[in-house]
This record gives sequence, structure tokens and C-alpha cells, in this order.
Amino acid sequence: MWRRGEATALVTLVRVEGSSYRKVGARLLVGSDGRYAGSISGGCLEAEVVRKAPWMARSGAVIKKYSTLFDDTAEIPYGLGCGGTVDLLIEPAGTLEFQTLMEALATSLDGVSHHVITWLPEPGRPLRRLVQPASTEDMEQVRSAFTETIAPPQRLIIFGAGDDAVPMVEAASLLGWRVAVVDGRPQLAHVHRFPQTCQVLVAKEFGELNRLSIGDRDALVIMTHSYEQDKAWLTGALQCRPRYLGLLGARHRSALLVSETAAAMGWSLEQVCEGLFAPVGLDLGGDGAEAIALAVIAEIQGFLNGKIGASRRMSAPMVVAQVKQGRTEAPAPGKIQSRCAL
Repeated sequence: MWRRGEATALVTLVRVEGSSYRKVGARLLVGSDGRYAGSISGGCLEAEVVRKAPWMARSGAVIKKYSTLFDDTAEIPYGLGCGGTVDLLIEPAGTLEFQTLMEALATSLDGVSHHVITWLPEPGRPLRRLVQPASTEDMEQVRSAFTETIAPPQRLIIFGAGDDAVPMVEAASLLGWRVAVVDGRPQLAHVHRFPQTCQVLVAKEFGELNRLSIGDRDALVIMTHSYEQDKAWLTGALQCRPRYLGLLGARHRSALLVSETAAAMGWSLEQVCEGLFAPVGLDLGGDGAEAIALAVIAEIQGFLNGKIGASRRMSAPMVVAQVKQGRTEAPAPGKIQSRCAL
């Protein structure tokens, strides 16, 4: 819409008092034909704003307040149904300030972060905006300005392109995450099996993944259903120290993997367990690929937003106990075929 020159206005949620469905920084891009992208509420504001935004911003950017504290006929024009008051910045498309912000939003999809300072419009003072690379010094909190950091979307890297990876990719894509799937089996790691937004790579060793530049903002899930492949990916993943690392598999299988990986890397069990969620996913119950995808994505989402603690992270004593218990039950590590349940 923006690239094709079809946008007419951009709406940004810049202030919230009380309860709100969306957080500050949420945006809505309005098209000339009534279409829109994004959201600034749970659906109660969009129709009103899309209809009026181009008209309200016809003479330049404005701030409009919407609240449930008044009836529709009162001074503040619209009820949200959420119990809060929100301020919306409505600005016309096509201005230099609009173009600069949209470029920053676009490059964030390629992994680039920016600091943005927007001096909100006031009587006698039009909207002004400064966009600078996030690599500069910490952004100054400018009085009477709306400041934000535009960061890249969360990235999820899934090791394993089996059938159970498909709903996980779909769920992560719905959240707006960037997703990459890695597998050494080309018949599985094929672009036709995953949405177009997903990056699919065929690789058998971690050294082949330099182009991914895996770092401390990434979430990784290992789920190849192959013991030896899981161990290889786990070894490489631990050295990258990602933000989140999950391992799919039964508890005793995961304990064996942790034990052998720690020994191979010369790490203690505590070091390996510190950054690992195993078995991966919240304990939601259910069965099948879709239920597993829901449990895993929910755990990652909760963890990234500080809503869950250790969840089902393994501990060193737990690994030792599981290894002792499983030695008499499990086949040799290279032949383990245990069901990868949550």
C-alpha cells in the first residue's frame, strides 16, 4: 500500500490512560480505497478512524482523543469498550516525516533498529520527526515528544522441517515474527511446504548458518526428531546464547541430550540447563502438531514478555536423575526413537 503510493494517512497510538487493547506505538496505515493495515484497538476504533483519518489530517498531523469515559455524544467522540483513554496521532501520507518513518519501519524487517523522536503537533507547531540509527547513544527522552525504538520483529529459528514445524511456522507468522526453518533433509526443507514469509535453509552443520547471524535476540527451537541431529544443533545453539532455546522431546531423552552435549562441550550441566527449556512448551495438554505448536509459541511469547519464569526448564539434578532412570529403558543414543511429546 505504502510502496504503491496508495496510503492516505498513518495513525499511531501515542498515549494510553487506563486500559487499552493495544500498546503505545501500535499503528494503522489507511489506504485510499478504505483498506487498512495494522490496528490501534481491538476492532472498536478501526472503522471510525479509517473513515475519518484522511479528512482529519487534511491540513496536517493532529492528535485525537478517544475514551470510554464519555458517551458517543459527549465531548470526546468515541467509546472504546476497554475502560481507557487513548491519544492517536493522525498524520497525512506523503510528507517527509511520513516517508522517513515508513522507511525505518521497512528496514526493521531486515534487522535494522532505529530510534525515533516525534514532536507531536500543537497549536502553532506542526509535527516534526527525527530518525536515527539505534547504534547511536541511548535516545534522549525529549520533553513533549513521543520517543520510541523501532526494533526488528522477533525472529524464530526452527531446527527441523517435519510436519509439526508447519503449524509452528504459521502461528509465529501470525504474530508477525520472522521465521527461519533449518534442516539437513532437502525433501523436507522445501519452500513449498512453508509460507512465503518463512526462510527455509538446507544445512547439516551449524557452520553453514553464518548468514543467519544468530544472536541474543533470537528464539530457537530444536525439533528434528533425530537424536544425533538434535545434539549437533543443540551444541551450536548453546554457543550462540540465544534469547530463548527450546528442545522438543520426552524428558528422559532431553536429559540424555543435555548430559552428552555438556560432556562434549566441556560445560557443566548447570551451564547447559541455564538457557534451555526442555521439554519445550507450556503444559497445556492436548495432542498433535497444532497443540504442540500452540504450547511452544505460547511459552516463547510469555517468556519474551516476562510473563513466565522458569517454566519447565531442566536443572542439573533433574538431568542426573533422568539419565539414571532412563539408562535401563532407552536404546543406544544413536538409535533413540522416543516419541517427541511435550
